Amino acid sequence: MSKDIKIRKGLILNLKGNADNVIKRSPHSTIFAINPNEFHGHVPKMLVKEGDSFKAGDPIFLSKYQSQIQFVSPVSGTLKTIERGAKRRILRLLIDAEDDIKYLKTKIGDWSQRSSVDIKELLLSSGCWPFIKQRPYDIIANPSQQPKAIFISAYSTAPLAADVNTILDGQQESFQIGLTVLSKLAPQLHLCISSSDDSFLNQVENATLHRVSGPHPAGNVGVQIHHISPINEGETVWVVNPEDVAIIGRFFETGKFEASRTLAVVGSPVKNPCYYKTTIGSSLHDILKDAGLDDSSPVRIVNGDVLTGISSSISGHLGFYNNTLSVLNEGNHYRMFGWLPFVDNSIHSMSRTSLSWLFPKRKYALSTNMNGEERAMVVTGEMERVFPMDIFPMQLIKECMAQNIEKMIDLGIYEVAPEDFALIDYTSTSKLEAQSIIREGLDLMIKEVG
Repeated sequence: MSKDIKIRKGLILNLKGNADNVIKRSPHSTIFAINPNEFHGHVPKMLVKEGDSFKAGDPIFLSKYQSQIQFVSPVSGTLKTIERGAKRRILRLLIDAEDDIKYLKTKIGDWSQRSSVDIKELLLSSGCWPFIKQRPYDIIANPSQQPKAIFISAYSTAPLAADVNTILDGQQESFQIGLTVLSKLAPQLHLCISSSDDSFLNQVENATLHRVSGPHPAGNVGVQIHHISPINEGETVWVVNPEDVAIIGRFFETGKFEASRTLAVVGSPVKNPCYYKTTIGSSLHDILKDAGLDDSSPVRIVNGDVLTGISSSISGHLGFYNNTLSVLNEGNHYRMFGWLPFVDNSIHSMSRTSLSWLFPKRKYALSTNMNGEERAMVVTGEMERVFPMDIFPMQLIKECMAQNIEKMIDLGIYEVAPEDFALIDYTSTSKLEAQSIIREGLDLMIKEVG
């Protein structure tokens, strides 16, 4: 039985630089990168050394404390460099890629007759398992646990986020196979789409369909879980991104780990924002230049959307989970008398200290300027205005800062992920890094509770 969801709390943040509905082939990349820091909580144990050659899909490293979880190469080539930091911590693996990708081929057979145990083993050995993340804790799913449900959010509400239907264009069959495969791993599989979506997603099989409407963060899978099947202590829910479902489906269809990505390059400094067909870990430099990055003034390149992404550089590489590459003007300027109301009405504001509230459909070219410094949290209700979950966000943030585990549990720490607090980062006058605080709180829960 489907359950439609209408979210009222949140914020529609209209920014300039949406990607045109044009998909291009990305320029050829010769150097690819794997960043182990993206796999939160996992310490890599290397299986290859510098100079070793391998195919796409060959294991590169495994998780030190969960050795059944393997991480594979997105391309065929040679391990060029292992970049290390303090205490020899692995920061990045650089791969010198071959022009023609050679794939490790896995014999799948009739996947529809495979048991859940067989499917889990294939996902682990193929390198597809890291695509499956779990709530609570927002980490790679523990394969030894049984989830009560799997959730897939096919509704994009984050500012400038890639459109799911554009991402899945040409991958409909693989997506359906991926859904069928995942449905064998949990008693329930939920697919959430926009209430206005009239695409093929309405006819998918082996999934319970939910129509969602409302402002951001209505597209966040955590918000959808909260309104459909809330997480209680001792329960686990798995989540998978839409294109990752298609990658899983393609693996069971072909036996090959094809780490393809449909990437939206967006932002006001980009002259030709559009979509690119590329590969996980590819170089960003040529893609950004092809999209017409205006680097006449300092810019901030973000691997992900503008609210939750990770800061990168033009010499960086595409992240493992990213479908959006955002570019913002760097906020390195000082606004004279910025504390005065109505001084600058060209910036977006949730309060009425700027006349921008009179133009709700206006699009803004925002920079990274914080327009203020960190200050004390005050009970104003501004956090609750953009947080559509039955949780007190300010109180939870305070208890995470105090490391009070008992109260964190009572206030709903099991149900949240850092991305659910992204709008609080944007709107809160306290300027606290709410996402970082919640991440530290979740890490404390992993350490103390498990």
